[in-house]
Amino acid sequence: MPNEVIHAGDQAVPRHIAIVMDGNGRWAQKRGLPRTAGHKVGCEVLRTLIKYCKKIGVEYVTVYAFSTENWKRSADEVSTIMGLLKRYFKEAIDSLEDEGIRLRVLGDLRRLSPELQALAHKTDEISDHICGTQVNICVNYGGRDEIVHAASAFAAKCAAGEAKPEDLTEQLFHSYLYSAGIPDPDLVIRPSGEQRISNFLLWQSAYAEYYFTDTLWPDFTPAVLDEAIAAYHGRNRRFGGV
Repeated sequence: MPNEVIHAGDQAVPRHIAIVMDGNGRWAQKRGLPRTAGHKVGCEVLRTLIKYCKKIGVEYVTVYAFSTENWKRSADEVSTIMGLLKRYFKEAIDSLEDEGIRLRVLGDLRRLSPELQALAHKTDEISDHICGTQVNICVNYGGRDEIVHAASAFAAKCAAGEAKPEDLTEQLFHSYLYSAGIPDPDLVIRPSGEQRISNFLLWQSAYAEYYFTDTLWPDFTPAVLDEAIAAYHGRNRRFGGV
């Protein structure tokens, strides 16, 4: 459902910001480095942005870390990304409570290693006891896959006699999504110069505002986020009305 903006000091910020972390490989190649180097820098950029979002009062931050299509990349690149995720989750487990940040992993986790799955579940357990900015990291995530997964889950309920097709509403369908219980994003940011949705939050972003920038993700700074938020304030969000 559409959200209202909240206020951090004198600055109004979107309640939920979603970001496609794109451009790591191109950033590295421009510098004569392997693509994996870009992912390592991008991981540090994410840490900085999360702290900044918490500071200015953003309640939810959702980032696209690894899509269902990214398995097509080289084994070395996939291995590096999975290694970075493992390190990030381990460090998060030790720091979430102190930093007051909740962490959720969204996506079909069954394809991840048992160790990564266990770490993701552990962050969920810890986050249940924390009040603060919630960070959602989309891993092995695809918008179409999420919708199919939700439809299949509801169909199974109907087949078991626990639900009827006519019971289905938008609100009920949302409860079957990976993002169940999370408000829809107000602002979706796509760095790197690309201007497409790339299978990200297809259902949830129905009324989101989009902001595109040529900045590659490893060069993304709080100042770029401020520009995106300023552009967001210039939009007239009518949600289908006049």
